[in-house]
Amino acid sequence: MAFRAAVITFPGSNCDRDMAVAIEQASGTAPIRVWHGDASLPEGLDFIALPGGFSYGDYLRSGAMAANSPIMQSVVEAAGKGVPVLGVCNGFQILTESGLLPGALMRNASQNYICRTIPLRVENAQTVFTRSYAEGEEIAIPIAHHDGNYFAASDVLDRLEGDGRVAFRYSNNPNGSQQDIAGIINAQGNVLGMMPHPERAFEQAHGGTDGRRLFDSVIAGMIAA
Repeated sequence: MAFRAAVITFPGSNCDRDMAVAIEQASGTAPIRVWHGDASLPEGLDFIALPGGFSYGDYLRSGAMAANSPIMQSVVEAAGKGVPVLGVCNGFQILTESGLLPGALMRNASQNYICRTIPLRVENAQTVFTRSYAEGEEIAIPIAHHDGNYFAASDVLDRLEGDGRVAFRYSNNPNGSQQDIAGIINAQGNVLGMMPHPERAFEQAHGGTDGRRLFDSVIAGMIAA
């Protein structure tokens, strides 16, 4: 059975094509492109991706308006049924604004936009997204954001750490994120939000392939299931 994925496009998304290309190259099947204003998702999805960009121009708060797009009700429902959902950069911001992940992404501590490849440490290699990595492994993934400073209340941070829900951590914190958090998962383990862009570290032409294993992890797991 072919892997069935969807990439959601919001007004201002600019990494949706990159995400779609990565999924197609990893799975052999082009994902369905879904517009934010659609009333519902296609049936039978194995994977949903919310890409990076500047949805609605980052007005109000980054991701706040996109979180109220019509399609997000279906994304929340699919996540509740166990469908893997990946939110990258602006997608991570949308996941927090929609309540699928805790915390918020604030302005970088430097107040500057940051765009470079950085080292990440894999903190949890037991998730559907990370099982092709080794726990504690250092990988190189690009970042490109102005509002990537992860913040959460102290009790939320304690819960994330205690439950092993920090998936990736910055080895050299670029944006001021609390406890060097670069990516987190939900309690169910099927929703991942991360600021770094794995789709931009997919092939050697990108300068490295460390991001490809994230997609391989999801695809292999869903096909095996």
